[in-house]
Amino acid sequence: MTDLSHFDPNAASNPNNNIFGLPFKEEDARLVILPVPWEVTVSYNAGTARAADHIFKASMHVDLFDPDHKEAWKQGFFMRPLDKKVLLKSDYLRKEAELYIDYISHGEILEKNLFMCKSLREINEGGNYLNKWVYEQTKQLLNRNKLVAILGGDHSIVLGYFKALAEQHGDFGVLQIDAHCDLRKGYELFTYSHASVMYNALKEIPSLTHLVQIGARDYCQEEWLYIQDNKDRVTTYFDKDIKERQYEGETWKQITDEIVKKLPQKVLVSFDVDGLDPKLCPNTGTPVQGGFETEQIFYLIKKVVQSGRQFIGFDLVEIGVGDNNEWDANVGAHILWRLANKLVASNQ
Repeated sequence: MTDLSHFDPNAASNPNNNIFGLPFKEEDARLVILPVPWEVTVSYNAGTARAADHIFKASMHVDLFDPDHKEAWKQGFFMRPLDKKVLLKSDYLRKEAELYIDYISHGEILEKNLFMCKSLREINEGGNYLNKWVYEQTKQLLNRNKLVAILGGDHSIVLGYFKALAEQHGDFGVLQIDAHCDLRKGYELFTYSHASVMYNALKEIPSLTHLVQIGARDYCQEEWLYIQDNKDRVTTYFDKDIKERQYEGETWKQITDEIVKKLPQKVLVSFDVDGLDPKLCPNTGTPVQGGFETEQIFYLIKKVVQSGRQFIGFDLVEIGVGDNNEWDANVGAHILWRLANKLVASNQ
């Protein structure tokens, strides 16, 4: 066990310690945060593959007092170092994807270009590799009785994580905070695109019994039709509809109570920061006007836990990296801290 007798949570963080300046080793930590430096299929702003390093540095400036869960951190949080092999593979395939996306965006015929066909094949093979890697890392930690959280990277990274948690927990639901539905089928012919992650999860994980999405405000007709055709498994609270209900007098509590009732007993939170107002995440991969304040989301998660449902894990993805601006990382570090406290406190 980690000796905390000489650790002062009110002092300046020691950068030689782990995330948030905490002195835990992996073997002693209740929660292990797995950073996944991957952004191969992003189609707008890049940078999220390196977000974990920026969040780690920003975490040293997060105060350790959480009035909702005053001593949850004492159970131990630990973030693993970035896997350089995964990052290098992401960097290589990202360049391939940029060339490929530019090629098809001009209406060129894919079959006429053998180099582009090869790139597409390598990118999809890379997606398979990444899914397997995340699954194996998560599975190993779960087998050691750890709570596990995923820190991205783009949203495509979570599929292997979902699969590992499904094997441990059986039936579960996902509460997705996101400006996008991520229900496209093979977007840009990428099998494991960030824009297809929830489509793939619903297709490949039968025990994912219900997906509840909140904040969606940028989506295509294909996704809208998918939601209409799969109401037994997907409920989407579009940003526009939430705001119109509030304009007409409903409170966030009333809407939150309704959202919670849609969730099954076990809940995983999938938090894409572009679900927030972009003033909080201006460098995220695909920013969209509208969205939530952080307190709205944490109020919702608190209500999920208070309802007696089990909070089984979370991912935090699409945090951007700005030029000489650590605002996104600062916001990301504070979100990560509160999610970590709530997960550990909910799984005594």
